[in-house]
Amino acid sequence: MTDIDPEDAKLVTLARSVRARNGAAEGAAVRDLDGRTYNASTVSLPSLKLTALQAAVAAAVSSGAEGLEAAVVVTEHTAVDAESLAAVRDLTPTGPVFLANTSGEVRERV
Repeated sequence: MTDIDPEDAKLVTLARSVRARNGAAEGAAVRDLDGRTYNASTVSLPSLKLTALQAAVAAAVSSGAEGLEAAVVVTEHTAVDAESLAAVRDLTPTGPVFLANTSGEVRERV
C-alpha cells in the first residue's frame, strides 16, 4: 500500500523522524481533530512502559485533543499491537491507523 493522503504521509515522516532521533524500537504520530500533530517514540523506563503509539496518544490527550483523525506507527513488527490500537480506538473508533516499516513504506491500514 503506497497511496496515502499527503497529510497521512506527513505522519509517517514524523514517526520515522522521532524513531530515528531517539534510537527507539518504534515511532508514532497522530493527528487530532483540529489538525495538530503529536509524535512520540517507545518509552521504556523501569517504572513506565509505553508503546510509541500509546505515548503519542497520551501527548495528544494531555494537550486537550478530544479525538483523532489518523495515526501512524513505524516499526519492524508486522502488525499493530493490541495495546497501541486500543489507545487510538479510545479516541476514534474508525480513524485509520497506518503501519509502516522503518523505511516509511505503509504496509497496512487498520
